[in-house]
Amino acid sequence: MSSDPVVTDPDLYTVLFENERVRVLEYKDRPGGRTHVHWHPDSVLIPLADFTRRISAGGREVEVLLQAGQVRWLDAQEHQGLNIGDTDSRAIFVELKEPAQDGRSVTGAVVGPSGRAG
Repeated sequence: MSSDPVVTDPDLYTVLFENERVRVLEYKDRPGGRTHVHWHPDSVLIPLADFTRRISAGGREVEVLLQAGQVRWLDAQEHQGLNIGDTDSRAIFVELKEPAQDGRSVTGAVVGPSGRAG
C-alpha cells in the first residue's frame, strides 16, 4: 500500500503543482478529520488557517497549534494526523523531491512541524 498522502487520503489532499523538483499539495479537513498513515519528504508547511492537530508517528504523539501564515519546516517523516480543534484545517505543503545533500534532515525533528525555517 502506498503511503503517498494523495493516495491514502485523496479526499483531503489535492496536488496543486508538480515538477521534477517539488510537489505542492493543498490539505483540507474539518474538526475530527483524520488522515491515514502517510509519508512526506522534507517539506515546507504553510497553514492557511489557524488549527490544532495531534500528529502520531513511531509511538509518539505531539499536539501542535498551527497559525495561519506561520511557515514551518517539516522533516521527512511518516505520520498520521487528527484535527483536535474546533476549526477546519487548511494548509499548503511544498514537498521537496531532492533530499538534503548529506542525507540528513535539516532540524532533526522526529514528529510534526518545526518552527524553524530550515
